[in-house]
Amino acid sequence: MAFRWRSFAFAMLIGLLSFADGARAAAPQVPMLWDAKERLPKPDLSTLPRLRFLTTTDFPPFNFLDGAGKLSGFHIDLARAICAELGIVEKCQIQALPWAELEGALRKDEGEAIIAGIAATPESRTTYAFSRSYLQFPARFIMPKSKALTEPIFDKLHGKRVGVISGSAHERMLRDYFSTVQVIPFDRPEDLYADLKAGKVDAAFGDGMRLAFWLGGSDAAGCCRFAGGPYLAPEYLGTGMAIATKADNPALAAAIDYALQEISMKGTFAEFYLRYFPVSFF
Repeated sequence: MAFRWRSFAFAMLIGLLSFADGARAAAPQVPMLWDAKERLPKPDLSTLPRLRFLTTTDFPPFNFLDGAGKLSGFHIDLARAICAELGIVEKCQIQALPWAELEGALRKDEGEAIIAGIAATPESRTTYAFSRSYLQFPARFIMPKSKALTEPIFDKLHGKRVGVISGSAHERMLRDYFSTVQVIPFDRPEDLYADLKAGKVDAAFGDGMRLAFWLGGSDAAGCCRFAGGPYLAPEYLGTGMAIATKADNPALAAAIDYALQEISMKGTFAEFYLRYFPVSFF
């Protein structure tokens, strides 16, 4: 009984993010992580000499070099939109560095913010001040299109063979929250996908973003789709992506929060999200 109540509470928490039946299920879902009723104060950055975003070049689709060698990606568009929202476009720069050099560059005042996917953890918060999360990565089920389940999904999964990457946070989450399924661990995602297509497992469970890219790729060949809704579980999957500033500069992180909220409310974030993630993982 305790487990079933835990599962019920978990399902309630993700209810607002779940795919709805009918017409809404056919439309791309865009994550909304901001409360429209909360209005953050607009910061005064008139004394800010510049805002230099530090990032990398090797994390597509977030940041990468395009065919012309130009720095591109979701993070690049987002950084530029933040600068525009704060009214400091002329003070903004974006510089790409190797991942290992990001922290040192920020510490030496060679940049003011890192937009590169640094995880906000108790340990990293001793080094950085973080904006609020602007993108999270839910766990998802995928199934063959003809057999894909809809919410409520818990009871419908009873006895199903569900593949998951061995030793992953998603395996732990699957075992804890969906104890009635048959967990089939895989060492490699390509083997999991092959068995799903061959009907050797009923479903796959894992990172929604990675599954979305597979669903949209040629290897999937249109076989499958998401089943049920997205599952956000910070205790397993972390709190998502945030922008890092120096620990002694929380005011800049708060200013970035204001810009991120405005970008979200105006639909700019949705535009970026659908541009870089045409198969939505929400």
